[in-house]
Amino acid sequence: MKKLLLLFVGILSTGIIYAQDVTDAVRYTQDEIQGTARYRGLSGAFGALGGDMSAVSINPAGSAIFNNSHISLSLSNNNIKNDVQYFNGFNTSKESNIDLNQTGAAFVFYNRNSNSDWTKFAFSAAYDKVQNYNNDWLAYGTNSASIDRYFLDITEKQAIPFGVLKLQPGEYIEEAYADIGSSPAYGYPVQQVFLGYWAGIIDPVNLDNSTNDDETNYFSNTAPADSYYQEFYYASSGYNGKFSLNFATSYKDRLYLGINLNSHFINYDKFTSFYETNNDPDSLTKNIVFENWLSTYGSGFSFQLGAIAKITNDLRLGLSYNSPTWYRIEEELIQGIDSNIADPDIGYISNIINIYPSYNLQTPGKFTGSLAYIFGEYGLISFDYSLKDYSNTKFKPTSDAYFATQNNAINNQLTTASTYKIGGEIRLKQLSLRGGYRLEESPYKNGNTLGDLKGYSLGLGYSFGSFKLDMAFDQAKQTAEYRLYNNSGFPSSASLDSRFTNVTVTAAFNL
Repeated sequence: MKKLLLLFVGILSTGIIYAQDVTDAVRYTQDEIQGTARYRGLSGAFGALGGDMSAVSINPAGSAIFNNSHISLSLSNNNIKNDVQYFNGFNTSKESNIDLNQTGAAFVFYNRNSNSDWTKFAFSAAYDKVQNYNNDWLAYGTNSASIDRYFLDITEKQAIPFGVLKLQPGEYIEEAYADIGSSPAYGYPVQQVFLGYWAGIIDPVNLDNSTNDDETNYFSNTAPADSYYQEFYYASSGYNGKFSLNFATSYKDRLYLGINLNSHFINYDKFTSFYETNNDPDSLTKNIVFENWLSTYGSGFSFQLGAIAKITNDLRLGLSYNSPTWYRIEEELIQGIDSNIADPDIGYISNIINIYPSYNLQTPGKFTGSLAYIFGEYGLISFDYSLKDYSNTKFKPTSDAYFATQNNAINNQLTTASTYKIGGEIRLKQLSLRGGYRLEESPYKNGNTLGDLKGYSLGLGYSFGSFKLDMAFDQAKQTAEYRLYNNSGFPSSASLDSRFTNVTVTAAFNL
């Protein structure tokens, strides 16, 4: 009965998480379409080309390039290799998965009025996976700082009376944790201090004083140790997807105009587990485990405008605008903590589900300019340049004091970033050979939190007439400094050197 009651209490408990930060903002502003094999074979340089379902996701005018109605479906094998360094420890982790990353159909209608300059109209519907969040890695090493600083930093910034952390007569530890989280006066930060105290990591200075309810000073039970072996495990899963309705038209077969109406959806789960131990005989708390399960769900809307112009029969110029994406996001959090001197009932806290109020996130808009040259039936070369100001990302409502602080941090830490893509294709009758290169600048001013992404691609395709089969291989590398916790008292981070490898196969049909 106790566990059933606790789950019920957990589901009802709500409060403000106050944990969203710049990292979350950047995660949901990434919009790298995974796309068809032909699109990936040219490293995504498709803004002025059109005639491909993923090209429509870059420039909405691209569907009017199709001469016939078109359907495509793509499967991708995604691999991530992470080389992780944490102080004196080094580890390599790998993750692989296969998924359906793209499907869509375009329907082309020709104008039967031969006197009209508007020669055709296209309608399309498509699904694209924008981001794949499947990843896991392990960091380990010896740190001179303990996780105790995570909890003590909060007590130093906020005067938290010890009486708030105590249990009321007949109150379960998990009920107190839920009540603190749902209280407008306390919320998430005080919950963390509550965990630190009942796990035996920190104590009030006047612990033995019977009148210590007003005590706001705390000390660490991991002291006087000065060396701590630590492990941090990160595992995430889910995706950011986009479903688009597209409308496009052609004027004199020289100018193509289009619009996309996009529905976005986020499904993101993250699990982190922190382990710490020390061998100092004078340290009371020697072994600590701190776990967090975060589930994020979101939906959003954006639109795109695009144009492609045939300057000559061979030279094409493209321009597109992606509006901001307006997200509504909901989050749930489960926490677990333990140590060698923790309260025996500490495990019941993991039965509590913290369900937080939804919040809004506005991502920045993006401009893309494209240029392509078609060498008749022999091939093509294409170039895309995109510009996005990440500092325009905003948590909303902006009147919220915490969100105002985070928006200020976004403005100070993020910057305008450019993306360069170049791709080429050689056609040998029915066989096509492709290659490309891309460079995505870091959205961070310091370039260390997340480095530039650099990648290349190779691909081939074969046309069986109305049926086409394409395959692409692409690989990219990026470095990152991952902060274990959003906390200035415990700023330890793991250095990641990541390699992303994808093999994509697309089947496409002309109707």
